Amino acid sequence: MFRRWFGGRGAVAAGAGPLAGVAVPPTAGVLSCRVLDPGGEPVQRAEFVLSDGFGRKVLGGESDPFGSVMATVPAGEYRLAVTADGYTPYHCDAAVSESAHAGLGDVTLRLATPPSLPGPGEWEIEPTHSQIGFTARHIGLARIHGRFNVFAGAVRIAERMDQSAMHVIIDASSIDTNVRMRDDHLRSADFLDVANYPTLEFYSERFVHRGGGNWAVTGALTLHGVSRTVTLDTRYLGTGSGMEGETRAACRATTELHREDFTLTWQTMVARGIAVVGSSISIDLDVQIVRKS
Repeated sequence: MFRRWFGGRGAVAAGAGPLAGVAVPPTAGVLSCRVLDPGGEPVQRAEFVLSDGFGRKVLGGESDPFGSVMATVPAGEYRLAVTADGYTPYHCDAAVSESAHAGLGDVTLRLATPPSLPGPGEWEIEPTHSQIGFTARHIGLARIHGRFNVFAGAVRIAERMDQSAMHVIIDASSIDTNVRMRDDHLRSADFLDVANYPTLEFYSERFVHRGGGNWAVTGALTLHGVSRTVTLDTRYLGTGSGMEGETRAACRATTELHREDFTLTWQTMVARGIAVVGSSISIDLDVQIVRKS
């Protein structure tokens, strides 16, 4: 069937097959598989990485809405890794021959044991091992990266995790993009206006489990005197022990904010009408919590 699709070595397939019109170089072949859950349903957006014999990444991507993976790669020996949230990683070897189709068939992932949740009680963010970072577009071209250096937070873990709550306070003046002139401008009335709005605050009482270690933490973010509902797409990483034997829990979270939602509408323009700072700002959090002392 592979030769019927592609018409032989390096040729373009003729006819109306699913891969008609796709050319394969003479020294390459096609690798394919379908990623399924234990119930036989396709796993969408499962991540796959194809590595060579030296462990170097050759190709990576995600399964399609039908759980299918298909890639054209140079002939050779490979190691395939397939991962998806809530499932145990899958690994196998694959050999791809010139002008051949290496079909691995169905790859069935096994459910992973979710990481243990932190115990009920009062916890607090440990700032030394936590970070609140952001990324924004600069003059519509390059990205600038920054962080807030001063923040504190409390987390109340309930008997049922979905009834937990958290409160985070960020010192707006601690914004840091590693450029003093830019940071001073971000603190000014043009942007954060820290003289009138010295803090950012996030409060949540809505923890929704999305399967595996994934949670949606939804709450109110108050920024520049305006409160808006924000959802943190959160990946819970589990618990561990610190240097002094204390129990720690960790997570990573992301969200996207829009300046205009918080009346951060400074629109001074540079040449050709490009806004100095883009409207969308990506937020990335790495957080560790410890029991409140």
